[in-house]
Amino acid sequence: MMKIGTCVCIILLCFNNITAQSAKIDTEKLLEYYETQRYADAAKYLQSIYPEDMQDIKALSQIAYCNMMAGKLPEAEKNYQKINAIQPNHLPTLFSLASINSRRGNTSNAKIYLQQIIQVDSLNFNAYKQLAVYADTPESKLNYLKKANTLNSTDPDVAYDLSLTYSGLKQFKPAYDVLKTAIASDTENFTLQQALLPVANQLGKYPEVIEIGEKLLKNHADVNVMNDMGQAYFYVKDYQKCISLYKMLEETGVQSEGTLYFMTLSYRELKDYNNAAIYAQKTIDEAISDHTTLYYAALAGIYETKNQYNDAVTAYKRGLTFGTSNIIYYRLGLLYDLNLKQPKNAATYYQLYLKNNPDQEKEKEQIAYAKSRTPSLK
Repeated sequence: MMKIGTCVCIILLCFNNITAQSAKIDTEKLLEYYETQRYADAAKYLQSIYPEDMQDIKALSQIAYCNMMAGKLPEAEKNYQKINAIQPNHLPTLFSLASINSRRGNTSNAKIYLQQIIQVDSLNFNAYKQLAVYADTPESKLNYLKKANTLNSTDPDVAYDLSLTYSGLKQFKPAYDVLKTAIASDTENFTLQQALLPVANQLGKYPEVIEIGEKLLKNHADVNVMNDMGQAYFYVKDYQKCISLYKMLEETGVQSEGTLYFMTLSYRELKDYNNAAIYAQKTIDEAISDHTTLYYAALAGIYETKNQYNDAVTAYKRGLTFGTSNIIYYRLGLLYDLNLKQPKNAATYYQLYLKNNPDQEKEKEQIAYAKSRTPSLK
């Protein structure tokens, strides 16, 4: 009923002050076309009534609208361009032209029309929102979304996209603030609350992640929510809950290298070294990635704790096959030096550590130790 009522309003609007030419229109036939959504027939009928060089904006708008609804986009664009030439900078016309070009994949033209809208109306929220979709760089996307968010900070779509863009640029505090503002106006928006979890984790707001996550899980057992909650439980040192959550993921076959890695660390913190070793190996098997050296370092560290020094050496060296690692070089130096009593090997790995440009500030103590220890080992 709403569609029919809308069509009737459009027809009445377009055919007020009927001219001599438009008096030939059979409004009942046109209304039937609208009610049955036969927009192509409606466009064809209107075009048969009006001359091709007609300058009537209302009639052109009606024909353009019918062609657009019928999916005849080239014809619709031609009609809207005629309107734009007669009445430049009319916002509904520019939005229609932007939409048509977007649907045809011509994003360059779509952006041009949206930019024209901003020139006419610098506070047009929808134009900035749509321009963000076509942004060429994360920075330009951020600028468009920030402007749109300034104009309407409660729009959930813009808040969501803006938070993701901020996060992609490692700007987690503004991402958090944007989401909190939008959530305050719609406290039941689960999509925004879920988007908040990884951002809050990055900011160390672990109790908040757990509180929101528990509410979200009552609505739906989402894998991403469980993943974020597991990390939060780990960082608040509730290792058993971290393991329990990630066990559920593993049982349903949706574990990842990240969840397995946190299980490894949790078992290690609980001094369950057998399970820690099992999950360290599972982590390695799950995915070979940029973090593989770190995973092998974790496995080797567990072997060290269990006094399985030869296994630790094997794991450390296996990790080095995936790339250089200051952690592994230093740990191997210590292992050969203090546990295996092999000074030549210890000196070799201390030297490799020092040559691999360790962070002078963060690794100050390790650097000092390796430098002081190497001469005596030689």
